[in-house]
Amino acid sequence: MPDRTPPLGAEELHALVAGGEIDTVVLAFPDMQGRLQGKRFAARFFLDEVLHHGTEGCNYLLAVDAEMNTVDGYAMSSWDTGYGDFAMHPDLSTLRRVPWNEGTALVVADLAWHDGTPVAAAPRQILRRQLDRLARHGLRARAGTELEFIVFTDTYEQAWDTGYRHLTPANRYNVDYSVLGTGRVEPLLRRIRNEMAGAGLTVESAKGECNPGQHEIAFRYDEALVTCDQHAIYKTGAKEIAAQEGMALTFMAKYNEREGNSCHIHLSLAGTDGTSVMAGDGPDGMSEVMRHFLAGQLAALRDFSLLYAPHINSYKRFQPGSFAPTAVAWGHDNRTCALRVVGHGPSLRFENRLPGGDVNPHLAVAGMVAAGLYGVEQRLELPEPCPGNAYEAGFARVPTTLREAAELWENSPIAKAAFGDEVVAHYRNMARVEVDAFDAAVTDWELRRSFERM
Repeated sequence: MPDRTPPLGAEELHALVAGGEIDTVVLAFPDMQGRLQGKRFAARFFLDEVLHHGTEGCNYLLAVDAEMNTVDGYAMSSWDTGYGDFAMHPDLSTLRRVPWNEGTALVVADLAWHDGTPVAAAPRQILRRQLDRLARHGLRARAGTELEFIVFTDTYEQAWDTGYRHLTPANRYNVDYSVLGTGRVEPLLRRIRNEMAGAGLTVESAKGECNPGQHEIAFRYDEALVTCDQHAIYKTGAKEIAAQEGMALTFMAKYNEREGNSCHIHLSLAGTDGTSVMAGDGPDGMSEVMRHFLAGQLAALRDFSLLYAPHINSYKRFQPGSFAPTAVAWGHDNRTCALRVVGHGPSLRFENRLPGGDVNPHLAVAGMVAAGLYGVEQRLELPEPCPGNAYEAGFARVPTTLREAAELWENSPIAKAAFGDEVVAHYRNMARVEVDAFDAAVTDWELRRSFERM
């Protein structure tokens, strides 16, 4: 794949602002949860002041919980250090229009301290560092994410007011691959598809899924950083479009006891000339580098589960016979395995089936690259594929709780060598905060079982 041009150039932005077509520019970065955080600027001020010099944002944005509460345990940001700022520098290769917000453009920011040092724990920087390591091996990563969501006819405000109970799904039954089922919500899906295309994403398709109201929109793969940035933009945009349509959608990994929202991540490698290096004349039609890279995925899968399943709810997906994996195994086109090898020749690639819709794509892809590099550098041998039902085979198991995943991450020599002590400690603390909050909560399940009968 040749180097791409940005969806919107800086000169074109100047012209659009001068002509009155763009009046607002959003500068944002993905936070620990993969959400876009930042500011909306008057477009002329952005061009005059922010375009070349950046802006500032409170460094607590990478040191809060999911509800934006300040929490302890983060070295980079605290009351003791005064909650200062970090710098937000626009990455102009990400500049684009966002058609769902009138007169608006958006650009993704990189984070740095005021001395110019990158913020090591920023998800985008974590991915950049792993891609730089990959480049030293003469390799580039391409990725594609397949993100599922559930659509409700209730608004987000109605969902909040009812405590997210008794919501009405946009489809009442399983509409997996159903053209009739997608037709029921086509006005919403069409808006999302078309307006994502207007934002520079290449849309492939939309299809129904199993859980009532569940759908998936797929986009063409791209360079890994591009795909992850687009993933974050898409999640924000899809929610905003749904809200504008008087509806709500959720990407949470497990909304109810039925099928969860997955985010299967496809990854392949290319040389510096853009030619795929995955296929070869080795066993299973793979090149040596692909076999080592895939072996690294297996070796680091449990240690890196925190990057693929970062929340309490993430682990509710991992149920036998659910199309979400429980076994640390790989197979050819085998959806019972955590790692599924698909494609042929130049399209040969593997799919990581662990992540759910709540995943931070920058962290997950960084984990996949780091795991693969571990396999390449250690020249790990790839075991035989699983030919049957991995749910019932004797493979190692995926962690079943966030607590277990966090302990594996914290004590992983692979993680410390790839990401460094600062990043390992930062995301271990994120998991600790979530586990502590959940342990302190009284759930609906406890109330139903205990209020009268205990």
